[in-house]
Amino acid sequence: MLTRRPSRIDGDRPGSSALHFPRSPCLHGGRRCARLDALLDSDTFRQRIGSGTLCYAPSSVIVNLPGTCVRALLELIDVGKRVGTDRPRTLFEGLSLVVQAGESIALVGESGTGKSTLLNVMAGIDRADTGRVCLDGIDLATLGDDALAGLRRRRIGFVFQAFHLLPQLTLLQNVALPLQLLEVPRAQARPRALAMLEAVGLGDRADDPVQQLSGGEAQRVAVARALVHRPALVLADEPTGNLDSDAADGVLALLREQVRAHGAACVLVTHSMRAAASADRVQRLTSHGVAPATGPS
Repeated sequence: MLTRRPSRIDGDRPGSSALHFPRSPCLHGGRRCARLDALLDSDTFRQRIGSGTLCYAPSSVIVNLPGTCVRALLELIDVGKRVGTDRPRTLFEGLSLVVQAGESIALVGESGTGKSTLLNVMAGIDRADTGRVCLDGIDLATLGDDALAGLRRRRIGFVFQAFHLLPQLTLLQNVALPLQLLEVPRAQARPRALAMLEAVGLGDRADDPVQQLSGGEAQRVAVARALVHRPALVLADEPTGNLDSDAADGVLALLREQVRAHGAACVLVTHSMRAAASADRVQRLTSHGVAPATGPS
């Protein structure tokens, strides 16, 4: 447990209690962890957490406080999800996953295992029944619906399997929509949206209506829209499902480029092992959680 002792830290008022972090019990694999010690010594960490229980896991540091996580851009801790009401069915349980900034992860698994549902849980569209989902230091369970919507608008780019393009808007207007919702000035939003359309090979179609798109073209527009506001987390549900191999390779390269350039994280769901191989890690989803994939989905 964290304990308190009188101290002066930047931002503390005289006479207030600051945190003391006992490090002797903190072991990893039987050894003191220098990386954890350095984190505990940082003023930023001390000012941020207040009080609570500190745990050290092999891939991350977790502070067991409502609304607080440290280090990982996306972290799922013992997450479970059930579907149905009369006869609830467990899609997955005990699921723990860490995604660092600049990292991409592919999720594979049989149909019906809940891959798309898991993406929705990561985005806060669906609520986890058990466990915690933390995005960029925020426990999603502590946020109301409006706060979650605001977080998604600012920090998440979602490539939906069904695209969800707005038919009354042009391609350029669809891609610029996230920037419009963030109140980015039009003089900045238009060239950024056009640049993303050009990146997916549709710059010359900017003023075309959505109805004129093929399935593959609509998918590329959906990818451009998900990336245009430079989100911290990109969630992509079968982003290459309607694309030929050349277009798929281009979209996957664009996802990798954007994730690394902006220090984002990416989780993509796919049935294509070719697409999965483009990620830094491939994880297989089952009802018991996720584990490194070793073969075809």
